[in-house]
Amino acid sequence: MKRAIPLAGGKLSLHFGHCERFALVDVDPAEKKILKREDIDAPPHEPGLLPRWLAERGASVVITGGMGQRAQQLFAQHGISVVLGAPADVPERIVSDYLAGTLQLGNNVCDH
Repeated sequence: MKRAIPLAGGKLSLHFGHCERFALVDVDPAEKKILKREDIDAPPHEPGLLPRWLAERGASVVITGGMGQRAQQLFAQHGISVVLGAPADVPERIVSDYLAGTLQLGNNVCDH
């Protein structure tokens, strides 16, 4: 299973739709461990593109600081769960905490 995390400066980007790259983190949910991480450049910004683009790359969960309601709906249509309010931290720590059930989530930082 893959977890996708938007990146800016190597950490989670709080502005999902305008990130520089994505960390795609393969995990073993049964063992609660990270198997592999791949960073890929984000495509040019285009409304509605990211849900399809990440689904094509095998993402099943997106962990982000914030995301608008319409984008959340588009991800749901592509079978991708969205986790909101994650801190600006490195992907490995975010995913490890998520798998352990200890990820501290705040508010959705996106207001549109």
